[in-house]
Amino acid sequence: MKTKLLTLSAILLFSSLALQAQIGFGLLGGVNFQNINGKESNGDKLSNGLLVGFHAGVNVNIPVVENFYLQPGLLFSVKGARNNFFNMPVKASNDGYNTTTKISYIEIPLNFLFRPQVGNGYVLLGFGPYVAFGIGGSQKFESGTLSYEQKIAFKNEITESDFFDLNNAYFRRIDAGANIFFGYEMPMGVFLQLNAQLGLLKINPVHSWDSGDETAYKNTGYGLSIGYRF
Repeated sequence: MKTKLLTLSAILLFSSLALQAQIGFGLLGGVNFQNINGKESNGDKLSNGLLVGFHAGVNVNIPVVENFYLQPGLLFSVKGARNNFFNMPVKASNDGYNTTTKISYIEIPLNFLFRPQVGNGYVLLGFGPYVAFGIGGSQKFESGTLSYEQKIAFKNEITESDFFDLNNAYFRRIDAGANIFFGYEMPMGVFLQLNAQLGLLKINPVHSWDSGDETAYKNTGYGLSIGYRF
């Protein structure tokens, strides 16, 4: 219920801002190439494979000074990784088994946009922070004919019994980090942009039974967006 209210409030806010300014309201969507990077429990570097996800949502350009804008947004985004064996990282080249982790987020970016006119259109160069709220997902294990799927559940700290829970895979609900993007907007309002994202918060829960645990999972990724600016 809280997630639905947050989403509705954000949509109403962006719509109101766009109507007041009469410019800048945009719809966008595209493909994500995501990974979960960081450290294993013993401190070694994680080695996972890319997950192909997607994002879709809205944003609005709020003029600040000439060519500069504040660009808040609201996105639904699927992140995760492949070859993350029941929270035990394995080499992405392993062919014996595969685990696909998909985590769905409601994401709120707040970007600063430089948008000068070049030719008949506009160059887009933006950067800024984001915060994201996990709302669900799945973690699927496959090995030969064997297939098993867990739901994504959210906790900041888990017990040993949670770790071996066959029904749920646990992650922290809140993610946050930094965005950067580059693109071009054509005169008719269609725009295309390349995005990169670096997660700065750990998304794995603390292991309450292991004070020496060094696990640190962080979302990273890049992608391609296409959209239309009204």
